[in-house]
Amino acid sequence: MATTRLIPMHKIKNQSIAYTVHKRINYAINPAKTLGGELVMTYGCDPATAANEMLLTKRAYADFTGREIPDSDVLLYQIRQSFKPGEVTPEQAQQIGYELAMSWTKGKHQFVVATHIDHAHIHTHIIHNATKIDARHKYRNFLGSSFALRRASDRLCLENGLSIVEKPKPSRTHYGKWLGDKKKLSFQDKLRLAIDASLAEKPKDYDAFLKLMKEAGYEYKDGKQPGFRGPGQKKFTRLRSLKDGYSQGDILSIIVGEKELSPARKEAKKIQAQRVNLLVDIQAKLAEGKGAGYARWAQSFNLKQMASTLNFLTERKLLDYGTLCKKTDEVTARFHELSDQIKAAETRMAEIAVMKKHIINYAKTRDVYVAYRKAGYSKKFLAEHEADILLHKAAKKAFDEMGVKKLPTVKSLQAEYAALLSEKKKLYPEYSSIRQEMRDLQMARANVARLMGYDEKEQEQKKEQKKEAEQKEQREHEVHVEPCGGRIVSRDERGGESATPAFSFYRNSGILPVSLLTFFFGPQTAMPKYRKLLSGT
Repeated sequence: MATTRLIPMHKIKNQSIAYTVHKRINYAINPAKTLGGELVMTYGCDPATAANEMLLTKRAYADFTGREIPDSDVLLYQIRQSFKPGEVTPEQAQQIGYELAMSWTKGKHQFVVATHIDHAHIHTHIIHNATKIDARHKYRNFLGSSFALRRASDRLCLENGLSIVEKPKPSRTHYGKWLGDKKKLSFQDKLRLAIDASLAEKPKDYDAFLKLMKEAGYEYKDGKQPGFRGPGQKKFTRLRSLKDGYSQGDILSIIVGEKELSPARKEAKKIQAQRVNLLVDIQAKLAEGKGAGYARWAQSFNLKQMASTLNFLTERKLLDYGTLCKKTDEVTARFHELSDQIKAAETRMAEIAVMKKHIINYAKTRDVYVAYRKAGYSKKFLAEHEADILLHKAAKKAFDEMGVKKLPTVKSLQAEYAALLSEKKKLYPEYSSIRQEMRDLQMARANVARLMGYDEKEQEQKKEQKKEAEQKEQREHEVHVEPCGGRIVSRDERGGESATPAFSFYRNSGILPVSLLTFFFGPQTAMPKYRKLLSGT
């Protein structure tokens, strides 16, 4: 479950634009909140220089348009995405945030995605530049943007198997902040934290560990199912209920050094390397007017992306270009297959929703319309019941357009809708994962092709193949003509042979030499025959 909020960011009062951009981004990527910077991802910029690169884009926009940035202008837009405690991991929240940012900006804006784990609820800060990467246009907020953003976020939650807020109620306090303020740590969460803190002291044995737990205010119960009871608890919490990493055996293994401590509050593993992105055509961008600063950033960006591409291909054992192309085609085909299935389900669900609405309206207004018909379609009756009659007519028209002869029951439509929704939810996780896999494979393939010059080679090969095919086709259809007793015998390179009446052959080919007509008919008849053949008679 996630809630979102779109926040326009203006210049901080009495501060410069540069200070504002640096301040906002530095807050988002704060290492203390993002697990040492591990929960930070960017697009179109580098995490270390994101603020400067966004300012460069703004400067390029000012140079291109000739307009300076006014103090009232929106510099950045922030999306806050908050998740329900315990439903999502930091890595998953980070990935969902990145996909939401990419979906929202369409890849046209630089953005930073930073996931904060310093509160009970995991939340993500997405900050994107108000100016587009092309330095020609800006993002303009629109009426209903909050609803569009919520729909995009809900779709991603469903794809990742998370719940959504079905009917969110308007509130001055957004749901994420409410969770952070109201949601308290459970006794199990507190116990995990206490165990982590005690193990962090590196006790020499289990007794020393129990002593530290006692100092933390926890009472210990030994036996087959050992457990602890903290302040305010009525019952003991068994260690086995804390799940992996907190059993008595796990604790003993950590004490003797056989296992490493993995604190509950820092259980986030290192996120994957930044996703593969297309290499930047530096020369083309410089030709568009980009400066030396952009060139330096692009060179660094390309090096990082080639490293990411190599890691990506090595992990998947796709170092052969042919194998990479084959895998990319297979994944792309599967993605389109799933996409078609989901679209078909969505289309049918929309039809069912419309059908259900019209069936209900038709049933509710049927008696009124029957009375209207019995009244001889009276204008007075129409004026009194116009709304019901119009609804009835609209429903009947919809049935005719749909080609419905026998109306289905609302119950059967609801059952079909539920089945389609269930199918759609089952397909979404694979659809989401394979969509990203397809994107990464296509990016990697494009990067390899560009680096190795395969694009140019493939184009040249295609041109040569096309040229050879045309020449072969031409050779195969070259006809050698031999007159043979008033008939034309033609032979081609494939060994084929055909005999055609002389007049038909030359008429069809558009060749009617007078010498040939003279050969067949003599000088007196050649010209008249020639005229007849030309006229098609």
